[in-house]
Amino acid sequence: MTLQLLRALTDLTIIATASRPETQAWVREHGAHHVINHRQPLVPLMEALGLKAPGFVFSTTHTDSHFADIVELIAPQGRFGLIDDPKALNVMPLKTKAVSLHWELMFTRSLFNTPDIAKQGELLNEVAALVEAGRIRSTATEVAGKIEAKTLRAVHAQIESSSTRGKIVLEGF
Repeated sequence: MTLQLLRALTDLTIIATASRPETQAWVREHGAHHVINHRQPLVPLMEALGLKAPGFVFSTTHTDSHFADIVELIAPQGRFGLIDDPKALNVMPLKTKAVSLHWELMFTRSLFNTPDIAKQGELLNEVAALVEAGRIRSTATEVAGKIEAKTLRAVHAQIESSSTRGKIVLEGF
């Protein structure tokens, strides 16, 4: 979804990571201009693209595995956003480049009843309008079946394998 939102709402050059041909095609379909393989060292792959250091980096998963490369690649005074939960993350290497760190959690407003809680509804309405206009689409790729222990175990195993793409939907709430 991030790729689609970036493509629809910005003029940024979008570089995504994916390792398998089907996931590389997936991220291109969803807005990436360039795709590099996250199973290889990122620095030489980025250098091969011949682009300037990115001013914005967004990490959705395995941040701890790629953090050293991210620090090396990101532009001075860049912005680094993430959504996953690394076991440990020493942010001190960001200091030299004065990189700002932005951790996103979609439920922060509701968890803490922040003064801008209404913004969540506004953002969802904005996304709905983009969907209705055909500018972005769902990232659901599979309906796994009824929500029950057996299905949950199977889907969880699939996610842990790091071989999924898109979202897996469970039914029957």
